[in-house]
Amino acid sequence: MEQRLILINLLIKLGVAAAAASALGRSVEFKSLLFREQRTLKQTIYLMLWIAVPMTLGVWARFSAPRSFVGGDLSLETTILLGVIVGRLAGAIGGTMLAIPALFYGQWAVLPFNVLCGVVAGQLRRIVPDREEIWSFSPFIDLSIYRWIRRNLPTPRLFDWQTMFFLTIMVLRLVQTQIDLHLSNPSFLWLESPKLWVKVLIYATSATVIGIELKIWNSVRIQIKLEEQERLLLNARMEALQNQINPHFLFNTLNSVSSLVRIDPDTAREMISKLANILRRLLNNTDAFVPLGDELEFIDNYLDIEVVRFGRDKLRVVEEMEESTLAVMVPSMLIQPLVENSIKHGLSSKITGGSIFLRSRMDGAKLIIEVEDDGVGMAPAKSAERPGSTGIGMANVSERLKVLNGEAASLAIHSNPGKGTLVRITLPVLESEGSIPDELYAERSSTRR
Repeated sequence: MEQRLILINLLIKLGVAAAAASALGRSVEFKSLLFREQRTLKQTIYLMLWIAVPMTLGVWARFSAPRSFVGGDLSLETTILLGVIVGRLAGAIGGTMLAIPALFYGQWAVLPFNVLCGVVAGQLRRIVPDREEIWSFSPFIDLSIYRWIRRNLPTPRLFDWQTMFFLTIMVLRLVQTQIDLHLSNPSFLWLESPKLWVKVLIYATSATVIGIELKIWNSVRIQIKLEEQERLLLNARMEALQNQINPHFLFNTLNSVSSLVRIDPDTAREMISKLANILRRLLNNTDAFVPLGDELEFIDNYLDIEVVRFGRDKLRVVEEMEESTLAVMVPSMLIQPLVENSIKHGLSSKITGGSIFLRSRMDGAKLIIEVEDDGVGMAPAKSAERPGSTGIGMANVSERLKVLNGEAASLAIHSNPGKGTLVRITLPVLESEGSIPDELYAERSSTRR
């Protein structure tokens, strides 16, 4: 092949490698398989097929138009990648797939050579000290030498996997050339030149193709790791917020129960039973979101305790919940801190007691939940701009809404001193499976006194 065409095909090889790796990196399933270090046999085969099938099409293109699409044949580089990323089995099977087009054209030497490449690369994977070294491979020899010196300065090592991987690619490329030179029906000899500098570029291209695909796929792995770390951080943050609510609520409830143990044991037992239901919910429910109907059942147990504590003549609860809202998913333990805040800051200091109103309604694709009391209210400074000023519960709810829903949710506080406080939460609608039973809705629609 002419020198000019060789250089063009080398550029095509680099472009095909980058395009194929980028296209595969957009697949969610491929990214999931690539991210796993331990794979089942089925997952191994799937990952091998994801890589081998599109590359086999490039090999077919080579035989369809031999002088134009030689650059699309990445069988050597792909087989090495399969072996070093997935393992010997995938390398051998993938190499066999990539050799099928050549077998149809009588180039039988491609099959055993590809299997050899896959097994050798898979063996390299088995002896690598740290699998992350595979993804840090660089085709640039100067950088490899620099890293080799840096790694060996503190504690000299005879074995350096990066250097061995690079040499393996070069040796396999050399073996490919020598096999072709000794065959009467050449199988590989498409990109060869008597000029030394062109030979160097041909060999360097093989290493660069592998390096490009590893770098692109490693960026995908890093992205997945960052997303996983973000998810774990979010879960940890939510657990911390949840744990912040539970002790605050439980200590107040236990104090209420202890005050009734001697003067009214029957009522105390009833409160303990309801507290047990609450604890069971807190211990067993690990979901971040629950149906609004379930959340209100939890509030019922809490309010039953608070009604006994304050007296039925001093604490009245009115629930006005639209039926369509009871199946909507809301953050777990969302309403209880608001109710507790109304009782603690709005009604506890009011001699005549007061009422709490729980409302919910739909507003298009939004769910609106309101908790209102007719208590003492608060100063204008403690308004919607400063939800944390009303206590730990309100600050917690505000933070959880921000973490779970971002800008899609909002919390607003409207209060008039001496008249009461209204807390309004606006959430995006998340429908749960199934519907709310009619009897549950009937119970919600009633007014509790």
